[in-house]
Amino acid sequence: MLIIHAVKKIEHGKSISRRLRINNKFPGIVYGLDKPSIALELDHNIIFNLQKKIEFFQESLCLIVDNYDKNIVKVKSIQRHAFKLRLLHIDFIYI
Repeated sequence: MLIIHAVKKIEHGKSISRRLRINNKFPGIVYGLDKPSIALELDHNIIFNLQKKIEFFQESLCLIVDNYDKNIVKVKSIQRHAFKLRLLHIDFIYI
């Protein structure tokens, strides 16, 4: 099982997401199963390298938020930049 570390994102909005992307991070969200959704801040290079593995899309992932909240999730969707090799946003769904 792949392990992904994330930080809970407190601020929301377009300018905050742009600021994240400048600092080599990008936003994401985890939702589903009648649990509250959590906005996330993820490291771009780690996720970009993990998404090259087929297990990233097929198997369950362990998402650790703020080093204590452990969730089992699957990738729902990924938004990519049109012509740059950049991830823009990722959606996870609870299992």
